[in-house]
Amino acid sequence: MPRKAKTATSSDLPSWVDSRQEQGLYFFTREDAIESLQFTEEAFKKAAARLAKKNRTLRIRSGFFVIVPLEYRTTGILPAEWFIADLMAYLEQPYYVGLLSAASLQGAAHQQPQQFQVVTTVPQREVRKKGLAIRFFFKTNFKATPVTQIKVQTGHIFVSSPEATALDLIRYARSIGGLDRVMTVLQELGESMDPAKLKDAIKAEGNLVCAQRLGWLMEKSGYAELVKDLAGLIADKNPPFTRLDPSLPASEAERNARWRLLVNTDVEGDL
Repeated sequence: MPRKAKTATSSDLPSWVDSRQEQGLYFFTREDAIESLQFTEEAFKKAAARLAKKNRTLRIRSGFFVIVPLEYRTTGILPAEWFIADLMAYLEQPYYVGLLSAASLQGAAHQQPQQFQVVTTVPQREVRKKGLAIRFFFKTNFKATPVTQIKVQTGHIFVSSPEATALDLIRYARSIGGLDRVMTVLQELGESMDPAKLKDAIKAEGNLVCAQRLGWLMEKSGYAELVKDLAGLIADKNPPFTRLDPSLPASEAERNARWRLLVNTDVEGDL
């Protein structure tokens, strides 16, 4: 469940919203507001519409609103990391911030994402409001992904580890701009990655195909030492050759024995 306010003594929605913000809560639900203020549904709708018109609040999902402090009134929206944990609690879905958004939070900021990317267990509709876009990716082996917690303005949020982020970038490459963009991110993200943790993440997820592609890209990005143990794992497992880009044919592709990879496209990063 989303976090609750300590007190709710206000009798009008603007004051009640102010009280929540003072407690570091930058969201509220329709149910909480109606219960706390003893409003009818119609009274709440009218009060909420007035606050929205002033850019004081914004509805993100049916029944879930964010509170916009003064410094964000011109844009009319908070950074998604301020409320994503509470939104996912409201939706009763596990989550972690992933892909380009996770990479950005972990220092790979060259490729700033145009959308906030979140991984969860079931498909969710994308959020698009003014200057805000939240895109959801779903993953069947969600629990196998190593995550960490990062402190943000409103508390802590779950974020995939740098090593798990790298694997997800490969898994969802086509959805986030292709292998060129992935490589650009990896060129920076590699500085935050640990060889042992990378090997553990691959074993946990059990996706050797992603590991083969990732190893080749990391080596091309200048991180041969980082993926030395990974190359040993690939050699031990001896998986079938796989295409670097699964969307392209591989009839004339170069065969890379180290990564058991059919290099069927040219990949170049921006850095």
